[in-house]
Amino acid sequence: MANIALDRPSPTSSLEPLPARSPRAWTKLLHNRSAQIGGALVLIFVLMAVLAPLLPLADPLKSNFLAIRKPPSALYWFGTDELGRDQFSRLFYGAQTSLLAGIFSVSIALAVGVPFGLLAGWYGGWIDIAISRVTEAMLACPFLIVAIAFAAILGPSLTNAMIAIGLSAVPIFIRLVRGQVLSIKAEDFIEGTRAIGARDMRILFLHVLPNTLSPIVVQSTLFMAQAIILEAALSFLGLGQQPPAPSWGQMLNVAKNFMEQAPWMSVAPGITIFFAVLGFNLLGDGLRDALDPKEH
Repeated sequence: MANIALDRPSPTSSLEPLPARSPRAWTKLLHNRSAQIGGALVLIFVLMAVLAPLLPLADPLKSNFLAIRKPPSALYWFGTDELGRDQFSRLFYGAQTSLLAGIFSVSIALAVGVPFGLLAGWYGGWIDIAISRVTEAMLACPFLIVAIAFAAILGPSLTNAMIAIGLSAVPIFIRLVRGQVLSIKAEDFIEGTRAIGARDMRILFLHVLPNTLSPIVVQSTLFMAQAIILEAALSFLGLGQQPPAPSWGQMLNVAKNFMEQAPWMSVAPGITIFFAVLGFNLLGDGLRDALDPKEH
């Protein structure tokens, strides 16, 4: 009976395994119009961040007191700020801050949330109760408030803001992984691996975790959009990237003081944040549709 169980293909619970194992998922993703638009937007912002030091852009930190709050022109495409710094250049370098915040925050949330979610879902009992109660308490508070609280405790800096955003997202990933594990551990192939004497850690990392990766990938992509908004919000409040380093949220914070004299200062960073968040949301929705086994 053990050999028969091992020969069965591993079933899935709510989603297929990694998209790399499903050519249909890749095909559907590539033909999804929303995913195409989202992927193109994300690619644009990634290129902005990567190419910023390589392009002949103005120094984003250099002030020009002869060009303070200049409107958009052939010389300054998006105008200048209150210190005469080129807005176009600062947008490119601000992309580095936003993408770094998203990637670093998601990494922290995954590194903490996935192991705790695995433990809670697999072992149950008092472990599940303890982890679930803490998770529910954190989820009961508004997400932004939790991030602000962590950032205020850690202190104002980009690194601390990224840590705060990542810690705030931990309950989301704990809940997601726990739910997937509860569903997967009842499958027949898990009972088969237990029957041949496989240890818990081997089952978790070789059989359970791979079958939770699809929803984790989708949630990570969607959370990138939230992380960009949160980094901008924390920088706007003075708890994120500190001057004079460029940040989209910090640019909006400065621009709010000159809405009547220089409205262009708020337009460029505001639109940039909008399209960055839109890109990750569209890409995440496309991934969710592509990895949904009901659609295959």
